[in-house]
Amino acid sequence: MKTLARFIQSKRNELDMTQKGLAIAANLPLEIIEEIEDGKALFLSVTVRQALAKVLRCEADEIKALEKDIATDIVSPEVIESLKELILNGAGGLKCPKCGAPLDTRVAKMYDLEDNLVLHPKAHCTKCPFQIHS
Repeated sequence: MKTLARFIQSKRNELDMTQKGLAIAANLPLEIIEEIEDGKALFLSVTVRQALAKVLRCEADEIKALEKDIATDIVSPEVIESLKELILNGAGGLKCPKCGAPLDTRVAKMYDLEDNLVLHPKAHCTKCPFQIHS
């Protein structure tokens, strides 16, 4: 079964690009490319998906078909929205709503097509597959 991580890495390798090269060409932070290829990012924003598709010469739908929305499969949307708000407000020590283990959190800073700064709360559990993306 093909994963998002393998697909992106395979397409990047076909074009003889490094992770850094892909990040630069797609105008994305290197950290995002690393998270995708490490299997930590399983769902991408529309902007990231479109930027990758353009550079990797594929359809955005090919990428979307491989994404997995683990968070909403196991936790209510209300809990996820609450956690996102806490992350954006700088709360620390958050716990996974699925297993209670610590959450690794961060706020990704990206720019939309009009160069406006957009903050995206991110989190992944240190023990189970739970993660939050936006």
